[in-house]
Amino acid sequence: METVVKPRHAASQEQAGISQNEQAYVLLHGLLTTLAYKPGEYLNIASLMEDLAMGRTPINHALHRLSNEGLVQIIPRKGVVVSPLSIDDALHMIDVRLANETLCARLAAQHITAEELAQLRGVAAAFDAAVAQRKVAEMMRLDRTFHELIASASRNPVLMDVLRVLHGKSQRFWAISLSSHGHVFEVQDEHVQILDALAAGNADAAEQCVKAHVLSFRASLLSRDRG
Repeated sequence: METVVKPRHAASQEQAGISQNEQAYVLLHGLLTTLAYKPGEYLNIASLMEDLAMGRTPINHALHRLSNEGLVQIIPRKGVVVSPLSIDDALHMIDVRLANETLCARLAAQHITAEELAQLRGVAAAFDAAVAQRKVAEMMRLDRTFHELIASASRNPVLMDVLRVLHGKSQRFWAISLSSHGHVFEVQDEHVQILDALAAGNADAAEQCVKAHVLSFRASLLSRDRG
């Protein structure tokens, strides 16, 4: 599997229209969710400044934002530590995902358009290409996009917001499960089954396929935790 490398001078090229604060947040968020910075690791501000080629102010701003999201902990007189990962937290989130994503799948099967199905197929194909190249970060991004497109097809903005938060909190666990070579093949098959059910407009089948997809993720995490 792809090794995630901490990018030296990652922000040296300005992104048009994006503030330094936002750049620092995006870069650090990516490093944290792909586990380039490990759970429990202490983060040294000087090292972060070197890694990101950015000043102290935008990095501090980003760290406070990430602290509010639970990705880091700012400990007075000690510094910044990457928040630990708890399998119990993951299992609680999976329970909530099961309730919400199965509902989402039912609604999406009733409302999804041909254009949205084509978008989903394109994302699934791009995911397959990322698997072939063993690009874990790209797999994570595309898997999240796949789920967000289904959420959008549900036509329920409240449900979309709930799932957006859940997916954000699940990212680091996705990095673990998608690093398992065997599990990514399961995910590829599950994407196809979900697509087939949505294309058929079969709400019951879509619900069951999404349930199987989330439970497969759960089984992958538990197997890694036991290992």
